[in-house]
Amino acid sequence: MIALVAHDQRKNDLLNWVRRNHRAVTRHGLVGTSSTARLLRSELGLQIRSVESGPHGGDQQIGSMVISGDVTSLVFFWDPLWAAPHVHDVLALVRIAVLRNIPVALNPASAEAMSEDGFSFDGRSVRPVAAGAASR
Repeated sequence: MIALVAHDQRKNDLLNWVRRNHRAVTRHGLVGTSSTARLLRSELGLQIRSVESGPHGGDQQIGSMVISGDVTSLVFFWDPLWAAPHVHDVLALVRIAVLRNIPVALNPASAEAMSEDGFSFDGRSVRPVAAGAASR
C-alpha cells in the first residue's frame, strides 16, 4: 500500500503528481491522512483509505501501518518552511520509514523516481536498518 500525505501548502503539488502518475499509483492500495485523502477522492475519484489528520494522530497511524508491513511506500510532500505543530510526529513517521527501509518521497522529483518503476520495490529483499546502526 502507498501512503499519500501532504501538508496544506503542498496538497496541489501532490494532486498534480498523482494526476501525472495515476496509472502507477492506482495499481496499489492507497491510504492518506484525512484532508489529503478527501482531496484526492473528490478531485480524482481515487479509492483511498483515510486515517486521522496528521496533527490528530494520522502520521502515527500511518507509521503503525509501516511497522506492520501494510504500507510499503511513503509519498509525503511536507512543507519544510512551515512550523508544523506536530513536527515530532512527522519526523517519527519518516524515521520509521527509514528504519523499515521503505521508499520515501518528500518532493515531486523523488516521487517521480519512485513511480517510474511502478513502485515495484520489494521491501522484503532488503533488510531493515539494524538497531543502533543510526548512532554509528
